[in-house]
Amino acid sequence: MSETFDVVILGGGSGGYATALRAAQLGLSVALIEKDKLGGTCLHRGCIPTKALLHAGEVADQTREAAHIGIKAELIQIDMAGVNSYKDGVVAGLYKGLQGLIKSAKVTYLEGKGTLVAPNAVEVNGQRVIGRNIVLATGSYSKSLPGLELDGERVIASEHALTLDRVPASAIVLGGGVIGVEFASAWKSLGADVTIVEALPRLVAAEDPDISKQLERTFRKRGIGFKVGKPFEKVEKTESGVKVTIAGGETLEAELLLVAVGRGPATANCGFEAQGVTMERGFVITDERLRTNLPNVYAVGDIVPGLQLAHRGFAQGIFVAETIAGQNPAPIVESGIPRVTYTDPEIASVGITEAQAKEKFGAEAVETYNYNLGGNGKSKILGTQGFVKLVRQKDGPVVGIHMIGARIGEQVGEASLIVNWEAFPAEVAALIHAHPTQNEALGEAHLALAGKPLHAHN
Repeated sequence: MSETFDVVILGGGSGGYATALRAAQLGLSVALIEKDKLGGTCLHRGCIPTKALLHAGEVADQTREAAHIGIKAELIQIDMAGVNSYKDGVVAGLYKGLQGLIKSAKVTYLEGKGTLVAPNAVEVNGQRVIGRNIVLATGSYSKSLPGLELDGERVIASEHALTLDRVPASAIVLGGGVIGVEFASAWKSLGADVTIVEALPRLVAAEDPDISKQLERTFRKRGIGFKVGKPFEKVEKTESGVKVTIAGGETLEAELLLVAVGRGPATANCGFEAQGVTMERGFVITDERLRTNLPNVYAVGDIVPGLQLAHRGFAQGIFVAETIAGQNPAPIVESGIPRVTYTDPEIASVGITEAQAKEKFGAEAVETYNYNLGGNGKSKILGTQGFVKLVRQKDGPVVGIHMIGARIGEQVGEASLIVNWEAFPAEVAALIHAHPTQNEALGEAHLALAGKPLHAHN
């Protein structure tokens, strides 16, 4: 016996549960299918526990450095059991709240592995669930490299790193993207000796090159080692850990190797290809309205090519629910999605880089401005270095904002509004930014780009 719903969603992560909640809010009948835990990777093995770990590291660093501001404190030890308890408590509280939201929205929640068995049906636990609309939201998994096998002990992925009962004495992090630099930063703060290995010429290569330079400068100062432009060749297990060989024959030894080379789409054995869904390298191909090639079948989140961010999946879920309900929402602009990397210092950006702007508009049609946080009172109090970089179309709007510094991720909200509402520097300069805050660095940068710098040189 099968049951029919307006919307059947396969996957209960950020994209899937957002689709479910918004669709239910709009009066649609909804079935949500999840094989693991509601909330998906982000809540249980990604964003939330990682940031809790980073915060624990931040507290450790502040304790070590307390004497610099006249506070007598001593870091006695890192109690990983206590850190894990704190981290798991944060996750558990959010998980309980999310379960309550789904229940109160009267979404039919089905736990089990779902398989697409027809363009309008998903099978779970031997039950066929019919959907007038199907939304694919199966998320992603930690990738590795050919011939590099994860054992969960010495060669690990991020999900293993989050359950360690100790701080490793030393670690090699394979990959200098977001996941790699966040774990490197957290482990260093907690007392590990860390080296990052990155095949590309710079860390966080997806960011503006000025951001990479500042992060590398700060990582050197913090004692975080990194080898860029050095592809991985092989790993061997030793008595005490691992030995990693990189391009040029150089070897590095450590207690463990964290493989952080990105995330792949979790679409294998889900029935997508068998039902004729157009795929490419495991990703589900959609149009700008997130429709697949099959009628009334949509896809959201990490399985759709583009930025693999929880808030992107969340926004896509809302968009698809509103589309199904006939509201005709405006398509999501990928470049307008804010991005934050929670290292010390934090990185926050939205819009396009200077190089992308020059490619799009021509080198002569682009203006940039870097406002150094050295002139910002709150940043001085926090003891951070960094900058706010603005990229604008000459005589036109701001098309990119790129920031680095302690806690700077909290400023990405206004940056997102500026870029997405296509604000001109003079328009932002006219807004009053509270003093003393890091937020006023955004105001100061726009004042300067508008031709009237206050605490900066033009």
